[in-house]
Amino acid sequence: MLHRPIELRAGPAAPQKVCFFFNAQLHHVFHAMPLAVEMSHDPRFAVDIVAMTEDHVALAKDIAARHGAGNLDILRVGSPLLSAISSLTGGATPPKLPALAAARSLLSGYDAIVVPERTSLLLRFAGLHRTAFIHTCHGAGDRAVGYDRRIRQFDFVLLAGEKQRRRMLEKRLIREGHYAVVGYGKFDLTERGLPGRLFPEDRPIVLYNPHFSKRLSSWPEMGLDLIRQFAGDDRFNLIVAPHIRLYDNRRRRARMERQLAEFSNLPNIHIDLGSPASVDMRYTRAASVYLGDVSSQVYEFVVRPRPCLFLDAHDAQWEGNPNYRHWQYGPVHRSSEGIVGKVATAMVDHDVYAPTQRQGVADTFDREAGRSSARAATAVGDFLARRQATRGSGRLPQAGRSGSTVLVHE
Repeated sequence: MLHRPIELRAGPAAPQKVCFFFNAQLHHVFHAMPLAVEMSHDPRFAVDIVAMTEDHVALAKDIAARHGAGNLDILRVGSPLLSAISSLTGGATPPKLPALAAARSLLSGYDAIVVPERTSLLLRFAGLHRTAFIHTCHGAGDRAVGYDRRIRQFDFVLLAGEKQRRRMLEKRLIREGHYAVVGYGKFDLTERGLPGRLFPEDRPIVLYNPHFSKRLSSWPEMGLDLIRQFAGDDRFNLIVAPHIRLYDNRRRRARMERQLAEFSNLPNIHIDLGSPASVDMRYTRAASVYLGDVSSQVYEFVVRPRPCLFLDAHDAQWEGNPNYRHWQYGPVHRSSEGIVGKVATAMVDHDVYAPTQRQGVADTFDREAGRSSARAATAVGDFLARRQATRGSGRLPQAGRSGSTVLVHE
């Protein structure tokens, strides 16, 4: 049963109802909330945030408050069955298919749904034929997964820069009139100052940011050895902040925290297996050196060019491969042996790679025409206005607005 009042919005003057739906990991919030905040000031639209966990709700509330959102409702979807499934799986977020089933009735009341992921497109097969689906992407990296063929099913796609536009056009994932290059909205939310002092000694900070995929990550083969080497060396401070999906399961995270306990009290090691700080760019802004493999976070780091080095744990055929373009931004090593010395060398040799980093950033992020969130809001608003004009005055049932956080049960 749905514990939320429903009303019908009649007449052409009624604002279009837009939902920003978060049903994946916490980092997705940063890729859609800039647009939500901006659109919340546009009287043509009634904007809701619909999320699957209290962590999503808390983060969305914080962003909305800090960035001056207008009339914005923040809703959480839940049910006893969904809670039981989440408890059984141990995931930080409910499994996507049960989550979509729980949210389906609510989501059917929106004119448009904005998502940073692609699984939500399954709602088209669950009766949401008249709803516009808008994709914000969730990162601007090089990996092939960022150019998923499902993207062509979206009605409108927001792109960070020329790199995404070029590759998506080549793959026929987007079409004219149904996408816009608007820059990287996450940058609009991450002007917050650097984190409080993490280390007692003022040394260069290395950020180790391994990916979650076993096929691509350096973590299983090199992670613990790498940490031990930094723990025994006083030249650097080390932040260990894997991709949030690596330990988004509560039980797996607890096991790894026990395994890493030997480093917990060391003054030059800071380990974060999935807090908001691991995804809000505080670490990429604070670090002097980036050490990783294939995470798109490298682009959030080199937006201000600094030394990078990369770990190839899988003998990748990366040279000339667009999915590994970022490995041109620093040396690539197939072993973690002597990693502290390799970091020191990468710092000395950075000038060799800095021009390539600048070129990559210019191709990845369009930063020439003002705030990304404002550009995105204009593009999406114009698209939805055109779409409404072509569809006539027939409107979907619209959910009511209370100005508060609502727990929705189905």
